[in-house]
Amino acid sequence: MSTSITRNDAPMAPATMDARPLRVVLVDRDSLARRAMREELGASGEFEVVAEAAEGADALASARSAEPDLVLIDVGYPEMGGIGVGKTLRHHLPTTPIVFCSIAEDEETAVRALRIGAAGYVSKDLGSDALRRALRGAVDGEAAISRRLARRLVEELCRQPEPRPRLRPLGGELTAREWEVLDLLIEGESTIAIAQMLDLALETVRSHIKHVLRKLGVGTRGEAVAIAQRLRARRG
Repeated sequence: MSTSITRNDAPMAPATMDARPLRVVLVDRDSLARRAMREELGASGEFEVVAEAAEGADALASARSAEPDLVLIDVGYPEMGGIGVGKTLRHHLPTTPIVFCSIAEDEETAVRALRIGAAGYVSKDLGSDALRRALRGAVDGEAAISRRLARRLVEELCRQPEPRPRLRPLGGELTAREWEVLDLLIEGESTIAIAQMLDLALETVRSHIKHVLRKLGVGTRGEAVAIAQRLRARRG
C-alpha cells in the first residue's frame, strides 16, 4: 500500500509585514549610561537608538528630527529635571510615547512623571527582556509600569474625591478634551486658568476653544457657553 505525500514548494510569507526595529531617542546626561542602554536595547535587534541627547534643548531637537517611536528619559537629569524635559516634549510631540527610567525606586517621583503624560516609568535595573517588553508595550499604547506602581495609582485614585458632574456631549462632535475646556468656560474660568488646571500650553487651550466655537457654529465664547448651559439644563 503506497502513501502519497503532497508538497507545497511555494515560498512562505514573512512573519511580519513590518520588521523594522522601533526607533528610540535616549535622553541622559551620563554618556556611559546612554552607551549601556543603547547596547542593551540594540542587542536583540528590536530597537534602534536613532538619537541621543544630554541636554533638554538637544532632546527636543533630536526627537523632532529623528521622529522616534519612543523617547526614553533619565528622570534624574539631575534633581528630577527629566520631568521638565518630558513635559516639554509632551507639549511639542503629544503623540510620541515618553518613558522615564531611574536607578532609584521612588513612587512619588514616578507618580509625578506619569501625571505629565508619560507612558511609563521603569527601573534601570530591569532585566533586558522585561525592559524590552515594557517599551514595546508603551509603543502599543500600554502603561509601562510595575505592578507595585499600578497598585499605588489605584490607591491614589481611590483617595481622590468624586468628580463634580460635568456636561457631556449629546452626540456632538466635540472631543473629550474640548468638552473639558467648555465645562471650565461655563464655570467662568479664564484661558490662563484652564491651561493651568488641565496642565496644557496656553496656545493649546486657545486652539481647543477655536475648535469648540467652530463645531458649535458660534462666533464667541459667550454663545458657546449659552448653548452648553441650555444642554445642561435640559439634562437636569
